[in-house]
Amino acid sequence: MTDAYRLPEHVTQNWSLHKPAARGAGGMVVSQVKVAAEAGAAMLEAGGTAADAAVATAFALATLEPWNSGLGGIGFAQVMKPGMAPAETIDFGPVAPAGLDASAFPLTGRMKQDLFSWPEVEGDRNIHGPLSFVIPSSVAGYALLHERHGRLPIREVLAPAVALARRGLPADWYTTLKVASSASVLRLYPESARIYLPNGLPPTTPYQGAPGFFPLGNLPATLERLQQAGLRDFYEGEVAAQMAADIREMGGVLSAADLAGCRARVLPAVAVPWRGRTLMLSNGLTAAPTMRRVLELMADVPLGAEPSAAWYGSFARAMQAAYAERLAGLGDAEPEGADTCTTHLTACDKDGMMVAMTTTLLSSMGSRVVLPRSGVLMNNGVMWFDPQPGTPNAIAPGKRPLTNMSPVILAAGDQPQIAMGASGGRRILAAVLQLLSFVAEFGMDPEAAAHHPRIDVSGPEGVTADRRLSPEVLAALPGTPIVVEHAVLPLNFACPNLIQRGPAGEVTGISDALTPWSGAVAA
Repeated sequence: MTDAYRLPEHVTQNWSLHKPAARGAGGMVVSQVKVAAEAGAAMLEAGGTAADAAVATAFALATLEPWNSGLGGIGFAQVMKPGMAPAETIDFGPVAPAGLDASAFPLTGRMKQDLFSWPEVEGDRNIHGPLSFVIPSSVAGYALLHERHGRLPIREVLAPAVALARRGLPADWYTTLKVASSASVLRLYPESARIYLPNGLPPTTPYQGAPGFFPLGNLPATLERLQQAGLRDFYEGEVAAQMAADIREMGGVLSAADLAGCRARVLPAVAVPWRGRTLMLSNGLTAAPTMRRVLELMADVPLGAEPSAAWYGSFARAMQAAYAERLAGLGDAEPEGADTCTTHLTACDKDGMMVAMTTTLLSSMGSRVVLPRSGVLMNNGVMWFDPQPGTPNAIAPGKRPLTNMSPVILAAGDQPQIAMGASGGRRILAAVLQLLSFVAEFGMDPEAAAHHPRIDVSGPEGVTADRRLSPEVLAALPGTPIVVEHAVLPLNFACPNLIQRGPAGEVTGISDALTPWSGAVAA
């Protein structure tokens, strides 16, 4: 043995993981937390629609996945019933408060590299704390979805979330990991630290036995209030008053008037012909225009029996070209952040309605601020704005920033067949398009598709590739790809999930294999 020892590569997960699909002939719910999907499936079994199931799942996630979504967040949903054309987009995207003032975000003169590659703001006040909130429209979005397409009373739809909130957040290793990742900022805000950092440290799972649960402040009481008073109470009632009082006392600018004026909106989905079917893309400020451009660039790429090295190479170049066009048209309007933590859920019912919903607090644990009176963990949507004055996406009151979310539905005529989406910031687009292609173009079973290695392209340059891809695929990619592990953390790829309905009504649902708590549940 020589002195020049060659260090082996460190592999975080030296194992082969498999996440089972769910299959059935009725309804289906898929979520990044299986327990939340079970809450949605319970709505289907009670006679509810896919909309009831999606709303129940989303509220359950507010108690189970605070690092990704919650009552203080925003999002988009796609809805399609058989016979409906086009699908509907429920837009509950981010809107800046009326009192947001760009002068409150002075620049340090340095560039911010850990989150978004644009100028750093003094005290990171656009990234965490009370000035980072945009209007929390998630509850309005869930309410509109339920109002238009639900069947069960909202009291029943909220029942699982209330029960889960009373029990508390599971204190297992994944919770430790996610809370520890945000602990350095959570500790700055008293209620956040009280809930998530007992004794000043992240909660840890016991060495043996079953993990326990820990309380979530006043969130259970808030969910119970919404269950009794209705969802509008979040914006105009007792909950709204509690939130406004906390924010005012913290020095935030999000006001009672901002809450009272919050409304989700319905837009027609963007219908794009594709391979003899129609892709229903989300309307509003989403990744849909870039997705459409990638589909155009890939239209003439030959398809074999499976994704080939040439196909991956063509896809990478199409993604780079589409992002170059997106950024050329938008200037610096879009953040290049890695720390965007989102959740996606998908639902369908026995009558064929499909819902694909993506919702987020933006960063992991959003603003890291829990409002004490309500227990609501708030978003940090101001981080979506460019802090440089005069730029296309500059901070301004009442403004909507561009987002990366992209829930989609694939239809044959007026019949929805596939509903899907992903979490993961800029990585969403590549994940959604690849998984969709694996299933809809290459004819893979969804379970096989969910485990097939992917690449990520999140800008005009560079490719990240799963280390499981063959040398031939790596050689076909443009430039020198960064070869990484698809692991729980670091989060190198987005986390997609999907439901497919077959010609005889059979339904298959899959979730992301590397999301520990995720799962698909057949009703």
